[in-house]
Amino acid sequence: RSLAVLDGAILVISAKDGVQAQTRILFHALRKMNIPTVIFINKIDQAGVDLQSVVQSVRDKLSADIIIKQTVSLSPEIVLEENTDIEAWDAVIENNDKLLEKYIAGEPISREKLVREEQRRVQDASLFPVYYGSAKKGLGIQPLMDAVTGLFQPIGEQGSAALCGSVFKVEYTDCGQRRVYLRLYSGTLRLRDTVALAGREKLKITEMRIPSKGEIVRTDTAYPGEIVILPSDSVRLNDVLGDPTRL
Repeated sequence: RSLAVLDGAILVISAKDGVQAQTRILFHALRKMNIPTVIFINKIDQAGVDLQSVVQSVRDKLSADIIIKQTVSLSPEIVLEENTDIEAWDAVIENNDKLLEKYIAGEPISREKLVREEQRRVQDASLFPVYYGSAKKGLGIQPLMDAVTGLFQPIGEQGSAALCGSVFKVEYTDCGQRRVYLRLYSGTLRLRDTVALAGREKLKITEMRIPSKGEIVRTDTAYPGEIVILPSDSVRLNDVLGDPTRL
C-alpha cells in the first residue's frame, strides 16, 4: 500500500551480491503499480565486484528494458562518467518506430529527442535507467539525484481542485495515540476543515502534521503531493478523504 503513494523509486542492488529474491519481489511490485524506477548498483568500491555480471543478472531476472547511464573504471581508482555511446540508447530507440527508422537509415538523432523519449518511457515504468556508485563513500550520488529530479514527475499544481487524499498507513504512537498517513493528490487541506470520508461520516481536522526535513512538524495547511499525518480513531486504511473520483 505504501508503494502506491510514490512518485518514483530507487531500487538499490548490491554490486557484491547481485539481484536477490527480495529484489525481484520488490521490482515486480513496483512494475505492477507502474511506479517509475531507477536502478542503483551500490557498493562498487568493494573488492572483486563484476559489474558486467550484475548488469546481466538485472537483464535476466528483472528486465531487459534498461539503459546504462554511466561508464565505470574501477582501477587504479573509481571513475564514473556519463555514457555517451549511441548504443547505450538502444533500449530507447528500438521501442520508438520513428527513432528506429532514423537509426536504421543512418540519420542523426538529436539528444533532445532521445532524452524526451527516455523520460516518457521511465514515467510509463517501461524503461529503467541504471546508475552506479557507493552510498557509503558518496560516489555516484549526485548523478543519481539529478536523474531522480529530472525523470520523476511529482503531482502538478492542483491546489484549487477538489480535495482528494488516500490513507495508506495506520500506526500507534508510543503514547498509544492512533494516527493515519494519507497522500494528498489534489485540493488544499486546512486546519479546522470538515471533509468528507468517502461513503461515510465527515471528519473535522483538529490537528495536522507533515514530514519536513527529516522531522514531523505541525502545519495549518497541506498541499497536493504532500504526506499528511492526522490523529484519528475512525479513519481506516484505504479510506479516501474528499472526492474519490480524483484518484
